[in-house]
Amino acid sequence: MNTPQQTKDLVRAKYAEIARQDKATNASSCCGAGGCSTEVATIMSDDYTKLAGYNPDADLSLGCGLPTEFAQISPGDTVLDLGSGAGNDCFVARAATGPDGRVIGVDFTPEMIAKAKDNARKLDYQNVEFRQGDIEALPLSACMVDVVVSNCVLNLVPDKRKAFSEVLRVLKPGGHFSISDVVLVGELPPAIQGAAEMYAGCVSGALQESEYLGIIRELGFDDITVQKRKPIVVPDDILSNYLNAEELAAFKASGTGIFSITVFAKKSTADCCTPAKERVALQDLTPANPEGVHALPGCDLGAGCC
Repeated sequence: MNTPQQTKDLVRAKYAEIARQDKATNASSCCGAGGCSTEVATIMSDDYTKLAGYNPDADLSLGCGLPTEFAQISPGDTVLDLGSGAGNDCFVARAATGPDGRVIGVDFTPEMIAKAKDNARKLDYQNVEFRQGDIEALPLSACMVDVVVSNCVLNLVPDKRKAFSEVLRVLKPGGHFSISDVVLVGELPPAIQGAAEMYAGCVSGALQESEYLGIIRELGFDDITVQKRKPIVVPDDILSNYLNAEELAAFKASGTGIFSITVFAKKSTADCCTPAKERVALQDLTPANPEGVHALPGCDLGAGCC
């Protein structure tokens, strides 16, 4: 069993490789992470080409949904994309928020950040930026974004509760997220759970759907809604890399389901963000808050206060 840091190193290495692959290779695998299939052209990703702001150079076919389509982004919003890759969702979000808005992409793979910055430079977008950082410790101040989007990324994060706590922290009161992710109904075979490429391929790192939604609920998000749900069918020629014929037959008969869900939820308007001049400075800085988090006495930073 990998440690959380080993898992992060695995994902970073795999996505550095993906950044150097061509789009066709990415599209024929699980989230781009190897195991190319002859059965389907695209296993998980949805078609972005119809969305305003779509840029083919930024589309690596790594997603499992269309969160920006459901994100209810308004002109002038500040939007954060978690696991921004080459910038695909950021550029779609930029079309929705307009030139008066702001879009921030966070990714912890240097090669992806470089690719995204190059795409933004070519498009001459002045209000789209990319920051290298860890989703479990976002390089953003509290209460600064209106909308968070993410596409097939949080399943790669070892501590999903911590990741959603960070989403809560950086959202403004009343802000919301729309996140597409892979979840499970039933247990994966041990061989798949332990397979490094299937983790980087967004499958073996996925939670049970009930647990995933439970984390969001327990953290205090409001109006939790599954906006879209679709089954993910991993082809036999990929599964056979990890399962023998008997194990593959048992898995297919087990009823275990792999699904992509797009989830929407809001941060309460009652969370205690206040103007800077009214804040009381905390003594210690944290990796999640390099600029210094501030809170009113009695506020719980883990609950999203600032």
